[in-house]
Amino acid sequence: MSRVRSAFAAAGIAEPALDARILLLDASAIDATELAIRPERPVGEAGAERILAHARRRLAGEPVWRILGEREFWGLTFWLSPDTLVPRPDSETAVEAALRALPRRDAPARVLDLGTGTGCLLVAVLHERPEAFGIGLDRSPGAAMTARRNAVRNGVGDRAALIVGDWAGALSGRFDLVISNPPYIPAPDLAGLAREVREHDPRAALDGGADGLDAYRAILADAPRLLAPGGALVLEIGIGQADDVGALAFARGLRLDETRADLGGIPRALTFR
Repeated sequence: MSRVRSAFAAAGIAEPALDARILLLDASAIDATELAIRPERPVGEAGAERILAHARRRLAGEPVWRILGEREFWGLTFWLSPDTLVPRPDSETAVEAALRALPRRDAPARVLDLGTGTGCLLVAVLHERPEAFGIGLDRSPGAAMTARRNAVRNGVGDRAALIVGDWAGALSGRFDLVISNPPYIPAPDLAGLAREVREHDPRAALDGGADGLDAYRAILADAPRLLAPGGALVLEIGIGQADDVGALAFARGLRLDETRADLGGIPRALTFR
């Protein structure tokens, strides 16, 4: 592992030791406990080839989780695809806000996830609220298919419908919770994103338009007709967007109910009613 770690460090990878460890565990098909107990355990020729293949992909700029093809989120495991973002720990803040908006674990609820991607937000909420039913919508057929697989993988497939559409324009009915982590990067900023994001995440899931707010405008335009009486809208936001998104929501007759910060203390999820 030391050689891989050194190569990653020399290439300027931000967390060379962590990345090397994760890729080594996957390539050698062992867990962290076994590695700690038997660090000298030989990986064999096939394992060594897999480690080298993983290392080459990482040195070429591919993120660790893309190489593995899956990532844990909210204690659940989600498959990735070229059509989806990699779930990030910061997005668990939106799940926390959603669960506060649906405080009763045993109560029926209708949930809508706009721009579902891997389905991580929807699946996490349904996992914690076993009487809820949810719809995940994404404009990418590939993302909707990935989300469907993840719903089944995590035991909520019978309570989740995944559909393809452009935001909520074609939907009717009312929901107790609408949740979304929409594209929010201003288009002029995309070129300055980290290589791992710029070259491997789908642009459509990043590009929020000229000011980063296009998706919020679309979602908030439909929110009043989509929310059931007492329903909540939870939006994940980018750094510095709280005031702008709040103003857009106020203009649509919504009031800010809660602002939740991520582990870094940055406002990350807004709840409106």
